[in-house]
Amino acid sequence: MPLHPDRTASPQDLTPGNPGSGIQSPPAAPTSRPPARWRQVLEVFIVFLQLGLTSFGGPVAHLGYFRTAFVQRRQWLSDAQYADLVALCQFLPGPASSQVGMALGQLRAGGWGALAAWLGFTLPSALLLTALALGLSQAGGHEDAFHGVLHGLKLVAVAVVAQAVWGMGRSLCPDRLRAALALSAAVLTLLLTSHFGASVQLLLIGLGALIGWRWVRPALSASAVTDLAPDTGISRRTGAALLLLCLLLGLALPLLAHGTQSPLWHAASVFYRAGALVFGGGHVVLPLLQGGVVQPGWLSSEQFLAGYAAAQAVPGPLFTLASYLGALLPLGLGSGAWSAWLGGLLALVAIFLPAALLVLGAMPFWAALRAHPVAQRVLAGVNATVVGLLLATLYDPVWTSAIYSREDCALALLYLALLAVARVPPVAVVLLAAGLGYVLAS
Repeated sequence: MPLHPDRTASPQDLTPGNPGSGIQSPPAAPTSRPPARWRQVLEVFIVFLQLGLTSFGGPVAHLGYFRTAFVQRRQWLSDAQYADLVALCQFLPGPASSQVGMALGQLRAGGWGALAAWLGFTLPSALLLTALALGLSQAGGHEDAFHGVLHGLKLVAVAVVAQAVWGMGRSLCPDRLRAALALSAAVLTLLLTSHFGASVQLLLIGLGALIGWRWVRPALSASAVTDLAPDTGISRRTGAALLLLCLLLGLALPLLAHGTQSPLWHAASVFYRAGALVFGGGHVVLPLLQGGVVQPGWLSSEQFLAGYAAAQAVPGPLFTLASYLGALLPLGLGSGAWSAWLGGLLALVAIFLPAALLVLGAMPFWAALRAHPVAQRVLAGVNATVVGLLLATLYDPVWTSAIYSREDCALALLYLALLAVARVPPVAVVLLAAGLGYVLAS
């Protein structure tokens, strides 16, 4: 089902109710809008729950999984629309893959759809990490097999990202200029990131926007322009209110933490600040969280690093590390397992809340801006740059952290062939990779 049905009508269609037909249409029967919308919300939740259970490999791999699920298989939106969402979330602070998921849910089923997308994608890893904090998850002496499963999942992540880079490159880099822009972005990312950090990505996106504005001339028809500017379901007034709320919470929470000296407000401030200020991917959140929970002496470095390692082992966003940390923090919520679960939930909401407010608040302005001819040229350059950033990430860290031998390379190519040529569902490929990793490590 497309996101936005065609609202145009043929002038030759002289049917009852058509202004040119002269025939009066009978009273419209009541429609069942709420059930249809709730079916869409449930559909969004189920799809994102499947992704939350199977999306290994970090935020870039998540974007590849999303593209396969929503652009290729279900055709909820086009490659260009999807690239625009990715570009928007690259500009915003916070977990990019989760924000793209929230935006997809919003476009499909409104505000409840955004919430359903976040819940489905986040809950599996959050529950696993909270359970780990309670001591319910142990390696049980099978460390080698456990690491074998993780290695297999890294290999399938290589295939997923490679497929996404190839598909988006063909769609978004159709001419030499944009192909050169993507390759240049990839080279500069690999050369400069180790020296200047994640700010290089923002600089390159800005440079891609400038080049697109000056030299790229995408050929877009009127219908294509309409397709590329979908109705977000959020008014500008609501968007502005969400952005203002995000700012006010960022100012109020530190004041509450300082004024009350409450560990609960202090933790809410730490996690909210981490979610609101992080650019460049989930891993950048670690210094902020470590400074907020380890330096005050609430957790040891060993506890913190154990949670970080576990976050690499579970599907879904890395930001769900907050649920592990919140379950261990002394927040004054009482004792027992229920207080740990509540602490994990509060930390999880605090770290994701600014991301949700930012992306939902920015969407109506982004949709209006991108329909402008100048914005089309700018976004054409940005989209080509995003392809280059994904290409660079395909090499480092996706390839470098997974491919150690010819056998690894062969398995990654096998998984790529299953996904791109045989069209095997990603869930089946993930399970195959995990199983082979377990067998080979046993």
